[in-house]
Amino acid sequence: MGSVILLLVGLAIFAAGYLIYSKYLGRSVLRLDAGFRTPAHEKNDGVDHVPTNKFVLWGHHFTSVAGAAPIVGPAVAVIWGWLPAFLWVTIGTVFFAGMHDLGALWASERNKGRSIGALAARYIGRRGSYVFLLVIALLLLMVIAAFAVVITNLLIGSPSAVIPAWGAIPVAVLIGLAVYKLRWNLTVVTIVGVVVLYALIAVGDAFPIVLPDPILGMSPATFWIIALFVYAGIASLLPVWLLLQPRDYINGVQLFVGLAILFVGTISAGLFFGNDFVAPAFNTAVPEGTPDIWPLLFVTIACGAISGFHGAVASGTTSKQLDKEPDARFVGYFGAVGEGMLALGSIIATTAGIQSVARWNEIYSAFNEGGVNAFVEGGGNIIELGLGLPASLSATVLATMAVLFAATTMDTGVRLLRFVFQEAGEIVGVRMNTVVGTLLVLVVSVGLVFSQGVGGSGGLAIWPLFGTTNQLLASLTLIIVSIMLIRKRRNVVVTLVPLAIVFVAAFWAAIVQLGAFWNDGVETNWLLLVLDVIIIVAAVWVAVEGIMAMRRAAAEPPEADDADLTDHLTEPVPVAR
Repeated sequence: MGSVILLLVGLAIFAAGYLIYSKYLGRSVLRLDAGFRTPAHEKNDGVDHVPTNKFVLWGHHFTSVAGAAPIVGPAVAVIWGWLPAFLWVTIGTVFFAGMHDLGALWASERNKGRSIGALAARYIGRRGSYVFLLVIALLLLMVIAAFAVVITNLLIGSPSAVIPAWGAIPVAVLIGLAVYKLRWNLTVVTIVGVVVLYALIAVGDAFPIVLPDPILGMSPATFWIIALFVYAGIASLLPVWLLLQPRDYINGVQLFVGLAILFVGTISAGLFFGNDFVAPAFNTAVPEGTPDIWPLLFVTIACGAISGFHGAVASGTTSKQLDKEPDARFVGYFGAVGEGMLALGSIIATTAGIQSVARWNEIYSAFNEGGVNAFVEGGGNIIELGLGLPASLSATVLATMAVLFAATTMDTGVRLLRFVFQEAGEIVGVRMNTVVGTLLVLVVSVGLVFSQGVGGSGGLAIWPLFGTTNQLLASLTLIIVSIMLIRKRRNVVVTLVPLAIVFVAAFWAAIVQLGAFWNDGVETNWLLLVLDVIIIVAAVWVAVEGIMAMRRAAAEPPEADDADLTDHLTEPVPVAR
């Protein structure tokens, strides 16, 4: 029963956050205006700037920011106990992530859809923007390289997920054509798309794909990594409505169906079979070598509580597709709530889904041992026990969910890093078209992945820095939103409190990691040491510049509420319905 209560309490907290707190933010703090002319209308080019139905855009935004991180982070962090992870996920989602994601989206679309890195030049200063772009580029590179390896491992370890994972691509293209070219009803298209996607899952479970070794002269791992980068490069160049947007949308719907299956299975297993936690609420007997819960909990669980990557997505792609400004509340804040629910499902799966205390202790025998595999195993057990689905099919559903979300984050990351390279080129006076920018992203990313051998282990080389870099970026994004609110004389407490907590935790964690890298040996960890020092210096630099900018904003005359409004809409642009 404990897992059932935890689930219901968590969902109630998320519902209250969206229905009450996000409404306050939208009406009283950000003052979202239905008459504001969004960049999607102002710059509609049919490629990157496309006015989009808020439900479709929510699907794109949610699956782009979700990825595997809200599964992996909580699945690792429960080593300290399920209660600390639960509290950080729920409180972080409502008061930290929701404000961060919604604020970043609002800040970008009020500045013609510019990325959060470009906004740093306006609100912090040109020097700060250089450092900001560096942090964003490092973070995106980590995500792209690491997720290529994560997806590859999932496709090899769960061959039943191969058919549905790749089959989702043509399904997404057909959905994009049906919605934007044929103008079919969105509800009908959604139902058909979800049915086809789950039919592919059943086919994949019946016919798992195991690649021969070697294949085309390559190992299976090398083949999958190259195939993923080819796909991501093509997806980055195609119009956003044709593949990226519909793929993310149908994946978002699929995720909620998958979460519903997991949550109903949890309730059924708890009520009728007495299934409960096998992990402690607070784990006082953590394995040797496990770092202290403070501050590592707050960077281990990033996505699912608050994540700087969300600000990059919100300002990089999502703001360019926002139809009406009030849609930002549903897309941005509820997108964070959706990720919080995924993190909640990961906590329950890895603490109440594992079959025994002995098995749980075996999985969590060392820090970082839990992860996607623990989620798939625990969630599969819950679904099998609670709903009676075969264990193999349950595992295929969850493995496919993990692959699809990691893939959507990877291809969005490639598109975003291309934007960053183009913005950096403009700063130094070099214009870079989309093809050149995409090729540069692929060369750098593939180079990192294979930097330590053809197996692709280099993709995880700098991943240990993801948590701290990600959370520092979140705090830097909150600095920009705070400056905008100060200039308008709005309630800035809603951003300053999350900013202070996240920055202190992330900065402290970066110092802790620096010491760990040093103690483990400079010879083997020199790259991580150098990058960690760069990140620490960059964080201090932007923080000081940000504080100075806040003081300047407070000393200046208040900015009128409508000072940044552009002309109201005149001719409506067709939007997917």
